[in-house]
Amino acid sequence: MIINDYIRTLAAVCVLSVLVLTVGLSPSVSAASLPDFADLAEEQLPSVVIINTVQKAPSYKGKGQRGQVPDLFRYYFGEGYQMPEQKREAQGSGIILSDGYILTNNHVVAGADEITIRLHDRRVLDATLVGGDELSDLALLKVDADDLEEVEIGDSDDLRVGEWVMAIGTPFGFDHSVTTGIVSAKDRTLSHDNHVPFIQTDVAINPGNSGGPLFNTEGELVGINSQIYSRTGGFMGLSFAIPVNVAMDVAKQLKADGEVARGWLGVMIQDVDRNLARSLGLDKPVGAIIAKVVTDSPAEAGGLGVEDVILEFNGREILGASSLRNHVGGVAPGSSVDVVVHRQGKKKTLSITLGRLPEAPYSMPKSSAAADAQREKSVLGMVISPLTAEMAQKEGRGAVVVMRVDGVAKEAGIRPGDIIVNVANTAVDNVSGLIDIVEAQKRGKWIPILISRRGAPKFLAIEVK
Repeated sequence: MIINDYIRTLAAVCVLSVLVLTVGLSPSVSAASLPDFADLAEEQLPSVVIINTVQKAPSYKGKGQRGQVPDLFRYYFGEGYQMPEQKREAQGSGIILSDGYILTNNHVVAGADEITIRLHDRRVLDATLVGGDELSDLALLKVDADDLEEVEIGDSDDLRVGEWVMAIGTPFGFDHSVTTGIVSAKDRTLSHDNHVPFIQTDVAINPGNSGGPLFNTEGELVGINSQIYSRTGGFMGLSFAIPVNVAMDVAKQLKADGEVARGWLGVMIQDVDRNLARSLGLDKPVGAIIAKVVTDSPAEAGGLGVEDVILEFNGREILGASSLRNHVGGVAPGSSVDVVVHRQGKKKTLSITLGRLPEAPYSMPKSSAAADAQREKSVLGMVISPLTAEMAQKEGRGAVVVMRVDGVAKEAGIRPGDIIVNVANTAVDNVSGLIDIVEAQKRGKWIPILISRRGAPKFLAIEVK
């Protein structure tokens, strides 16, 4: 009897505990519930289009002289036989903006002879290319239709890491496929050849998704899906979208002018690593250090100099070289911006008017490996020699070339053939001058050293021993 009463009491306590835990957990479970994308997908599907392209090319490259049909073909098919024209077809995705304009990736339509789009209601329309921009990988199309479902534009600057997003596209030809995920990171740089601070997501993106939209949970367009990181050719959890703020600026310029104009500062830059930060007196490795200022550039006119570390540009913090490149390219030519630099231990603000990015802004001459070995000297593990007159003329800068490296020079990343331009914020005029500069430094101190490697400037940091 006593045992039965004990069991009943224990059971009652357990039930009460479960009820308390359930009540206590219900708010957090509700807060962590997954969003419902069904209504969102249903609303946004009509604004997404399938893009089909055709590129014409001769199917047989082995024609005889003067483009004649080979004898073998004439033998089997007759004298009047004409070689067929090969058509290369490709497919991608796009998003309807307004007034019949459609935004997609440039690589989807580049080189196409025919472009058609298919709407969600199965209509097929011919499209014309308004303009394409290779640096951002964006293109603007135009169709002659009024009754199109236009997308609502969001603000990609408001995106937060961890926020839910949804993509719609045509992966591997599967029309209007919906995939979801979260924002994994922002301001990613994938290549020095573009000016896009990519949005990284874990949304499943595959071939055919290119040019398709990325939506937030409010149904607003926040990005254009563009690239994936993959070792197999398929989705591996890393997808990248062009922020809609960048895309709309490009689309506006393409609509007005058929091309995109970008701001240009006129500097060659690199990231600041730990040793460079130490040698320059920076608290941490941030910013973009200037390795070269282009002659007659906005940077030169505005007072920027070699070894300046750009910390802020137009009110935005600069974490590295790619960050500066993206911000400069996003500002219209002719705009005046404030640039905060770290110069010899102090912060300085300069006002600079940007130019327009030229097609080849940093063409550099090739360097020669010749040097006068009879006047070689050794310093900091480097065997150095004066430049020959021919080499100095080609380089246009520097007076000392590195012949061999060892010890601290090798650890710092200096290589044979490097031309030493500046050491410890002092220009190098000759071999003896370089030695004097080094001997004036304290032992154990880290100093910056500017070299020219195959015509390209590069900062390194070396410890004086």
